[in-house]
Amino acid sequence: MNVQNAYNEWADQYDTNLNKTRDMEALVLRETLGSLVFSSCLEIGCGTGKNTVWLQTKATQVVAVDFSEEMLSKAKEKISQPNVQFLQADINEPWHFVQQPFDVVSFSLVLEHIEDLTAIFKKVADALSPNGHVYIAELHPFKQYSGSKARFETAAGTQVVTCFNHHVSDFVIAAKKAGLELVGIDEYFDDQDRNQIPRILQLLFRK
Repeated sequence: MNVQNAYNEWADQYDTNLNKTRDMEALVLRETLGSLVFSSCLEIGCGTGKNTVWLQTKATQVVAVDFSEEMLSKAKEKISQPNVQFLQADINEPWHFVQQPFDVVSFSLVLEHIEDLTAIFKKVADALSPNGHVYIAELHPFKQYSGSKARFETAAGTQVVTCFNHHVSDFVIAAKKAGLELVGIDEYFDDQDRNQIPRILQLLFRK
């Protein structure tokens, strides 16, 4: 299902349906970025604002971007602080929403919907301030190999969102081409059981 249409349709139930990946990623972001000091953040794929509510407490400025108008509408219902700006945009297009460099750029469960990582990382590098960080958390490639994808239930049945498989090396190579250095990597498992397939892949890069 087309990404924009899917998330527009998913928005009404996104915060309430059972979603282990969504809930785990929120914890991963807070754990990964909690020790960093940053004043500006570009949040790519803010969705209904599950991470925006925390990022606004860390940064003096947050630009929160999403492809889905309905997801943004839900986020705006939660957050009205003046340090947060919500914008609708397709990140495959030019990033006109970048008006100044950011200390942190975050991607939360976004890049599985993007086919060309190299082009995205180039835009990220251009949007970062010197020594700025890029946070990425994605459904783990091992989950994708086993058939897992972003999906949700409707009256018409299961809706599967358009996704692309990316290997761990794909992220690292695309980032390196853009001049970014890998400074952190981790995997997160259901119930912290490392004998099963990990659910979340987390990567942290620095310019």
